[in-house]
Amino acid sequence: MNLETYAKNTWCPGCGNFGILNAVKNVIKEFGDYRKFVLVSGIGCHAKIVDYVNVNSFYSIHGRVPSTASGIKLGNPDLKVIGFAGDGDAYGEGLEHLIFAAKRNIDITMIIHNNRLYALTTGQFSPTSPYGFRGRSTPKGTVEEPLNPIKLMLVSGATFVARSFAGDLKHLQDIIKKAVEHKGFSIVDVLQPCITFFNTYDFYMKNIYKLDDHDPSDIKKALKKADEWNYVDGGKIPIGIFYKTEKPTYDELILRGRNPSKM
Repeated sequence: MNLETYAKNTWCPGCGNFGILNAVKNVIKEFGDYRKFVLVSGIGCHAKIVDYVNVNSFYSIHGRVPSTASGIKLGNPDLKVIGFAGDGDAYGEGLEHLIFAAKRNIDITMIIHNNRLYALTTGQFSPTSPYGFRGRSTPKGTVEEPLNPIKLMLVSGATFVARSFAGDLKHLQDIIKKAVEHKGFSIVDVLQPCITFFNTYDFYMKNIYKLDDHDPSDIKKALKKADEWNYVDGGKIPIGIFYKTEKPTYDELILRGRNPSKM
C-alpha cells in the first residue's frame, strides 16, 4: 500500500512540518499494517498532515484532537491512534482536553507541532511563544511568560513524555516510534520551526542536546530536566524521552471491565 495521496502539499518550502510528515510515514511503514492506524488532526498548518498520508484519518475542531482520538480508541481499541495538534491548538484552545487525556492515560499518541506561534493565521503569539515575541497580535512584544508543556504533561499524569526536533529526522522517527509502541498516553512535543513567521532553525541547532544519559523512569529527574529550558530563549534544550512508566490504561479499564480497586 502506498502512503502517498493525490493532495498537493501547500506547506511553505522549508517548513518544519515536512520533517514530522516524513518521520510519521517512516514509522507507519515500519509497523506494516496501515489499516491499524487512524490519524486525527485539529485546526492549523499542522492539520494538513492527514491529507498527505494515505491511512484513515479524521479532522477535528480546534483543540479537540485528544477527545476525538480518545473516542476512536474507545470505539476500536485495536487501532493505533495518532493525534496531531499545534501549540495553539493543544496548549491553548484544547488544553483541558489534553490534560484529561493524560490524566486518564488513554492509549493514544499526541504529536504537537510546536512552532511557538499561530502560523496559519499569520504569526500571532501562542502559549509557547517566547517572552517579548513580536507578532501580528503583539507588535510591541508579548509580556506573558511561555507555558512549559513538558512539565505540564509530567504533572498531569502522562506516562510517556518526550520532545524532539523536526530538523533531526532520525531522532524524531525513533521517538515517534517509541511513543506509538508505548501502552498508555504518549506525547511528543516537536520543535517545529515556522520558516515564514518565526524561523528558529539556527537557534535550535545551537542549543539542542540529546538526553542520552537520562533515566526516564525517574519523574523527579524528568521534572528537573523539564526546567532546563522553560521556552524562554537562552540555555540548552534537552530532546529525547523525559519520562516513561507503565500503568493501566483508560480504555483497558473501561472496555475490559477491570476493577482498579483490585489491581
